[in-house]
Amino acid sequence: MTSQLSLAIDFHVHSDDSYDGHEPIELILEHAADIGLDGVVITDHDEIDESLRAANLAPEYGLLGIPGVEVSTRHGHLLAIGVEERPDPGQPFMRTVERVRELGGIAIVPHPFQRSRHGVRKRHIADADAIETYNSMVFTGYRNRRARTFARRRGYPEIGASDAHYLPNVGRAYTEIVVSPDGRSPTKADIDGDELVDAILEGRTQIRGKRTPIHKSTVQYAKGAVRKSTYLVTSRAPLVPTVPASMDRS
Repeated sequence: MTSQLSLAIDFHVHSDDSYDGHEPIELILEHAADIGLDGVVITDHDEIDESLRAANLAPEYGLLGIPGVEVSTRHGHLLAIGVEERPDPGQPFMRTVERVRELGGIAIVPHPFQRSRHGVRKRHIADADAIETYNSMVFTGYRNRRARTFARRRGYPEIGASDAHYLPNVGRAYTEIVVSPDGRSPTKADIDGDELVDAILEGRTQIRGKRTPIHKSTVQYAKGAVRKSTYLVTSRAPLVPTVPASMDRS
């Protein structure tokens, strides 16, 4: 009889290396362990250094170490999970999906169709490895339901995630993955990346959690909008430092 293990992983979390993130990875990892997650993927906007560092530190917190990045493609955002190199931003969506696979990762479409959040439109999603059908940061359930319908009609595996930018929101939504590892008495520490990827691609996932309270989502969106606006103004003004500087690194 094949042994099975269930892993709880939040695939979409931002650290202070994102222009709109706020928390250092050490606090995120500690919090993830405290609330019972088995892993958390740091997916900063077009930045991967802190995610790689978090993946290396994760075992010290009893967590699986999985690197990732949220890539700004020409047509919207894409989560590159399990990569150790950042795909170049600004490329066409499908070319970025191909690049993620070349790098040994899986390509997950986050908050699809939500243009205010750089979600990819339906016509650009010719292929992907999974769809984020439950994002805890949405204001209403409509966008999540639309993403779920899209994924199920096309047979895509489904992922749930917090999209957290603040510590209390980490793990508010996550994905439970059923893994069938080799060996008679496997432990979670024995799970390798290939087994996790296989489980996701085979659709052995269950979405858990709940939406972030609307007032908290509103605060996060508002602060992100202010930072983007400030960046656009300062990046075009001569003799004025770009603020926030992190947006200049992509």
